[in-house]
Amino acid sequence: MESLGVLLPVPMNAYLESELARRYKVFRLWESPPERRQDFIRANAAAIRAVVGNSKAGADADTIDALPRLEIVACFSVGLDKVDLAKCRERGIRVTNTPDVLTEDVADLAIGLAIAVLRRLCQADRYVRSGTWLSKGDYKLTTRFSGKTIGIIGLGRIGLAIAKRAEAFGCPISYYSRSEKPNTNYKYYSNLVDLAANCHVLVVACSLTEETYHIVNREVLDALGPKGVLVNIGRGPHVDEPELVTALREGRLGGAGLDVFEHEPDVPEELFGMENVVLVPHVGSGTNETRNAMADLVLGNLEAHVMNKPLLTPVV
Repeated sequence: MESLGVLLPVPMNAYLESELARRYKVFRLWESPPERRQDFIRANAAAIRAVVGNSKAGADADTIDALPRLEIVACFSVGLDKVDLAKCRERGIRVTNTPDVLTEDVADLAIGLAIAVLRRLCQADRYVRSGTWLSKGDYKLTTRFSGKTIGIIGLGRIGLAIAKRAEAFGCPISYYSRSEKPNTNYKYYSNLVDLAANCHVLVVACSLTEETYHIVNREVLDALGPKGVLVNIGRGPHVDEPELVTALREGRLGGAGLDVFEHEPDVPEELFGMENVVLVPHVGSGTNETRNAMADLVLGNLEAHVMNKPLLTPVV
């Protein structure tokens, strides 16, 4: 049987890479200079039948068009914004992702970011490390997380996990989505501005689509207001980043906890000096346990495809 040729656009989890190399013929696109990558794809197109992508790179229309034998795109992520799903459907290319296994870690981080912003944990840590506690005395008072109203954009797997955690802190939950969800008592808002105006912490937890691009804009930020906190564990382009920076600078927004950014790994430098902002480098699913579970799901989907069995987590 012909070995499955797998294209890796960018470096992946070490365990996943090693297992892919052990089982299949792997083509590492990033090892070619940027100006020669299209030539690399064309030269190996006849052998490539699978692409394994992630939140940074996947299979856009040009890549799909350059791979006439492409059969499956297995995403090492839950998000699918780096895959041209319409093109895959048109070509009959299967698409999978890694839902569920990363839900708990991402939800944990969302709550952690909210607490870190409100309690100024990062700033308090620096206060101790710099010797300022010794020289200037006690740190200033901050704001509690418990009991705050939490608004969630997108009540899917991750949104529900965030809600469950926030409830344990006595936080009322409300949410915005395309339609009201059955089997939940959380307050539903059909208008995102209304949700932002009626919560203390607004968490972005929806998928990135054309409809959710810059869903958090100036109007939403102003509704959240000078005492409100934005937490983004979704995708960077969910938020109009220049408007976010301006709102924070002008004091129209109380704070932000950000795991994702619009042009990663570039982050607006103005955020670096803001004490009401916590920044982490897209680590929502970044634990050994979750990344290995995600890798196993990618491998399981590829194995199912090769064996002509039902895919574990089919999207297309």
